Amino acid sequence: MKGRVVKSTGSWYELEEEIDKYRVKARLRGIFKIANLKVTNPVAVGDWVTFEKERSGTGEYEILEIHPRENYIIRKSTHKTAHDHLIASNIDQVLILFTLSMPRTSVGFLDRALVTAEAYRIPTIIGFNKCDIYNESQKEKVKEIIQVYRKIGYPCYFISALENIGTSDIKDCLKDHVTLIMGHSGVGKSTLMNTLYPGLDLKTSEVSKFAEKGTHTTTFAEMFALDEDTYIIDTPGIKELGISEIKEGELSHYFPEMRAMIGKCRFHNCRHLNEPDCAVIDAVKSGEIEYFRYESYISIITGEDNRK
Repeated sequence: MKGRVVKSTGSWYELEEEIDKYRVKARLRGIFKIANLKVTNPVAVGDWVTFEKERSGTGEYEILEIHPRENYIIRKSTHKTAHDHLIASNIDQVLILFTLSMPRTSVGFLDRALVTAEAYRIPTIIGFNKCDIYNESQKEKVKEIIQVYRKIGYPCYFISALENIGTSDIKDCLKDHVTLIMGHSGVGKSTLMNTLYPGLDLKTSEVSKFAEKGTHTTTFAEMFALDEDTYIIDTPGIKELGISEIKEGELSHYFPEMRAMIGKCRFHNCRHLNEPDCAVIDAVKSGEIEYFRYESYISIITGEDNRK
């Protein structure tokens, strides 16, 4: 039988059968566990798999084969050195939720998420959430950030999931797609989904006003069917987003404004750091490329804090 992984707990998986849509719980056949895979989770939500009932007659199911992935979102594992962690696979688009405060999301974190999606040409939407709690100065700051990302081609929405402000545009974007939702704990992923689809009744919690940090309300990645062709994948909040599987020489290709400069530098292998006649550096100096975007590029190359 063929099915899609709709929930992963690390020890077992919930599968939805492709045709009749019934759900079963399954475990990996042992060979996957001993395979030389440099990931902490060989199976991700969104994976298509072949499964069958275990031959022991217990009525339990096991996964026999993982089908080739169209794409996936991956990050460095925060627990196992030299390993990666698959966040989700076979997705149509990513929705990144950004909050200026309660909790604070840095533009560096946002840029890392965008680069990760760009590497597999996965379209990305940015939702700037919690507009209801910002003062006028903060609102202007968010609008300035939105202007930068819209200029380079990313759809951006100024919303309040709690107050249901601007969320109808997000709902329209989700329609007929498989969408992965990403962001720090506390940015409002579950609140947004409950606002758009009240029947989900996802667990939510308040952000600590003292630490300005959220707590994990989503423990495991899970896919929810909103209608026949609309799915969302809710994920635990991401604290750090270490870039994986992207070579240094390719990195600038995943910044759209830098990609536009390909072939304009003096050296074909220009790293855009301190080389002479670098079109990217010239564009940063002239303001054509936003300086904080260039800072994100540098921080990824130098391996600085993944939370910045």
